[in-house]
Amino acid sequence: MTNPENNNKEYINDKFQRSALQVAEAQARLKPYAALLTHEEVPLTCSSGRYLAQPVYAPHPFPAFDRSSMDGFAVIAADTSAAGELNTVWLEVVEVIPCGAVASREITRGTAARIMTGAQVPGGADTVIMLEATESRIEDGVTYVGIRRPLEAGKHITPCGLELSTGDPVLPEGKLIGAGDIAVLAALGVPDVPVRRRPKVAVFATGSELLEVDEPLAPGKIRNSNSPMLEALIREAGGEPVRLGAIMDDLELARSRVQMALESYDLVLTTGGVSVGDYDIMGDLVREQTGDMLFNKIAMRPGSVTTAAVRGGTLLLALSGNPGACFVGFQLFARPVIGWMQGAAQPFLPEWTARLGAEYKRVDRFTRFVRARLEIREGVLYAYPAAVDESSVTVTIKDSDCLIIIPPDSGQLSAGDKVTVLKLPGEIRG
Repeated sequence: MTNPENNNKEYINDKFQRSALQVAEAQARLKPYAALLTHEEVPLTCSSGRYLAQPVYAPHPFPAFDRSSMDGFAVIAADTSAAGELNTVWLEVVEVIPCGAVASREITRGTAARIMTGAQVPGGADTVIMLEATESRIEDGVTYVGIRRPLEAGKHITPCGLELSTGDPVLPEGKLIGAGDIAVLAALGVPDVPVRRRPKVAVFATGSELLEVDEPLAPGKIRNSNSPMLEALIREAGGEPVRLGAIMDDLELARSRVQMALESYDLVLTTGGVSVGDYDIMGDLVREQTGDMLFNKIAMRPGSVTTAAVRGGTLLLALSGNPGACFVGFQLFARPVIGWMQGAAQPFLPEWTARLGAEYKRVDRFTRFVRARLEIREGVLYAYPAAVDESSVTVTIKDSDCLIIIPPDSGQLSAGDKVTVLKLPGEIRG
């Protein structure tokens, strides 16, 4: 993601020893620790949504032979030069070639072959005339085709190698495989596809106030919505989530459980406990001198308390416990890490330009990432900020197609102003 600001100024809060990095700098600090995972081969039918571990080159021309693009007759163009409305040229039909068959003889002057769409054009023929433009007759058991207009050579023939020549690059390393890619791989005879292993991502929630989804509400408690949200986001990014439950506000317990996860998984995500409260244990845990802390404050809203550290070579990314901030933090930091681990050619959310659909008054000294709904009107893309975009708000996450980037101290923005948006995965629903 490009930096929405022109400088890389750091904001320092001495009380909590926090230095607020710009988003791009924080992302850059994560990248060296997002180790590229090994590759594995999966069946073609299981490769959708995976990242290619090696480039793919055409093993043969495609199409592999000259093929007819019409139901009709394969003929020699020169045989039709005298054809016209008043002069029908008659050619002897010497063979019928269905799709999948190969002609048993070449076409010579004065002869033709009945051919079906997709069939290999017989040797000697250099053009195909569609069935509807011919007439036929049978004399003494011999079939003839009549043609009343001259033909050009190469008509209705898809030549060998039109789409690909042998050795042509087909798909690059790091490509996210989709349905079209699978069609091409199948056509080229690739039954097993080399892909990067999916990272196994451990997910913890912290907080004594958390209830599981199936538990009834109790005074002072809330249900743990972040963990299932993160599971879905991890899968969406191509990872394999491993949910390890919630951790009470107990530093010793958190230390042991997180250490176990760091030794067992490719990436560890936590949500909650990274602020400056008395019971924010993840902040305390990350500040311990048992590894490298990459950052513990970002110059952004929401999610400024997002924290990252390295323990034993494994990344620990501690996201805010506020659902909106957790969601944004994942998109900006966890998503690219999961992508880098798989060699993704495009690990970041795509940046688009849109028109602001409604005025936006909120001003901040940090960059804001505002949940928004996209809508296309008369060919113009509009982004409508969520009515309530507080970091603690959950419901507006479901209505968001994008995040509007609001630069710091940008002042009030009016409807119609151009803004940069980060397009979230999925279709535009507005």
